[in-house]
Amino acid sequence: MTDSPRILVQHLYLSPGHNFFGHHGQPAGGNPILAQTEIVCRAGRGIEGDRFFDFKDDYQGQITFFARETYDRLCAEFGVWDREPSVFRRNVITAGVELPTLYGREFEVQGVRFLGTGHCAPCHWMNAAFHPGAEAALKGHGGLRAKILTDGVLRASA
Repeated sequence: MTDSPRILVQHLYLSPGHNFFGHHGQPAGGNPILAQTEIVCRAGRGIEGDRFFDFKDDYQGQITFFARETYDRLCAEFGVWDREPSVFRRNVITAGVELPTLYGREFEVQGVRFLGTGHCAPCHWMNAAFHPGAEAALKGHGGLRAKILTDGVLRASA
């Protein structure tokens, strides 16, 4: 494993069900996204209580990360101040790291190891969930999908 950058965890979220995944051509679902102070990561399985826990073998998106810096940029770009970062339905809101630098790399956060598997592509739902034009503005910055390599607990910063 190479040296991991210092990654701050600002927010953590779980969602027990899918709102957008598998809903193409249909209305969005109404499942909540729940703010958490901590989440339990299980190697090769996902996050306990999340919609992708035990989704399928070797799933590339067992956990997702989204940069606070991207959220702040979008808020400023669109003048949107009434949406939380949870609208993007990513599990971990980070600060202090360019997430694309973790594609294809092992990294560690709070003692839990991950493998960055690639970009978390934005979809057309982002235009409704955040603001029209959000999908295009997120190209290349939609977040990071990762596999969980070791069991552990992530905690949000106070």
